[in-house]
Amino acid sequence: MIIAAGSGGSGAFNLLLLLAVPLVFYFLLIRPQSRRRKEQMNMQNAMTPGARVLTTSGMRATVVEVDDDGVVLEIAEGVEVRFVKQAVMQVLKDDDPDDVDDELDDELDGDDDQDGDDERVDLSKDAGTDASAEDEADGEDGADESEPKGRAKVKAADKPSA
Repeated sequence: MIIAAGSGGSGAFNLLLLLAVPLVFYFLLIRPQSRRRKEQMNMQNAMTPGARVLTTSGMRATVVEVDDDGVVLEIAEGVEVRFVKQAVMQVLKDDDPDDVDDELDDELDGDDDQDGDDERVDLSKDAGTDASAEDEADGEDGADESEPKGRAKVKAADKPSA
């Protein structure tokens, strides 16, 4: 009896908890996801020829033609590909440059050319030794140049006997 009387008040709390959990899921997960889905569908339906888009695979393209369920995109000059509308992730703004990565690469390449340093870094193990000394050492060893350096051949005589 004492146990039943003590648990009587927690029944209302459990009921509120059971009602609160679905509400939290609705407001935090379901509602924002459905809002994003509606925005995506509106964006895909509002595509017009000439718009720059980004596909889900990461390709930037220009819309050439829009059908009911598909879209024709020009991914390079003279190269047209047919996609479903769902493959378009976003419509890019007009002020986005066509090749942002290429422009950055050109800037970096231009900086290297201005320095005028054509030094190359030698990453081999014996970078500090003279090339003629290496040739002499190779000739003395009689080692074949096609074999990797730094590895020794193990002969049957070198193995310890059991």
